Order: sequence, then structure tokens, then C-alpha cells
Amino acid sequence: MAKYSLKINGKTQQVDVDPSTPILWVLRDHLNMPGTKFGCGMAQCGACTVHLDGNAVRSCSLPVSAVGKSAITTIEGLSANGTHPVQKAWLEHDVAQCGYCQSGQIMSASALLKSNPNPTDEEIDAYMSGNICRCGTYLRIKEAIKTAAKK
Repeated sequence: MAKYSLKINGKTQQVDVDPSTPILWVLRDHLNMPGTKFGCGMAQCGACTVHLDGNAVRSCSLPVSAVGKSAITTIEGLSANGTHPVQKAWLEHDVAQCGYCQSGQIMSASALLKSNPNPTDEEIDAYMSGNICRCGTYLRIKEAIKTAAKK
């Protein structure tokens, strides 16, 4: 076990965990932050996406020992009350069906718009291709991203 001081959603959190513990499990099991979901455990589905210094990363494959002083943002920290433009656009376009992948989808979409405020359809498709939605709401996801880009 090792002690880590992590900056998560603007607050410093202390954890004592094995250095190889993925951030996903630090968030869910040690810090009671269940918004980040477990999907595949192999960084291929995107359900576990969080931001590390503003970049979308898969938390299921990121060991706590690799975080260092980087800031982590989870779905809980994207906005205090669901008013982030991507969250609002998700509701406007009724994106979620089962909802399981949505926190990862939203975190990826918000990172995309931060780095590219006006993406083309092709750029949206390429960036979001690592996020799987078993319900198949890809067209609504794309429309929501385009709506959020206008705000």
C-alpha cells in the first residue's frame, strides 16, 4: 500500500492503496464516486472515461501511481448542477437510453469540445469512436455534441 494525494474535481483527496490500483477503483471503491462506470476493464469501451489535466483517459487502465500531480475530473465534477453545455445538450437530444455509457460519452465529448470547439462530423466520429453505446444512440450523441458546440 502507498499513500497518494490526488486532486479530484478541484479537491485534494487522500488514499492509501496499492500503486497498481486503477483510478476507476480508487474513485468508486475508495472515494465513493460511482459516476465513473466499469465497462470492459481493458480501456476499449470508454464507460470509465475521466479527464486527466483536461484530456479524456480511460480510468480502468490508469494506475493511481501514474497520476502524479495531474488533476482528475470525473462526471461528478464536470459541473456542480448539470449545467455543462454537453450535459444540457444530452438532455435536449434525449441521448440516454439505458444510460450506462453516458458518463464516459459525456466526458469524451466535453474533452473533444475543449480541444476542438467546432468539430466536423468526421472529427466527432473519430474522437468518439472509442466510446461504445450498446443502445446505439450514436446519431443523437453526434447531434448533442454539435448542439453543445454552438453554446
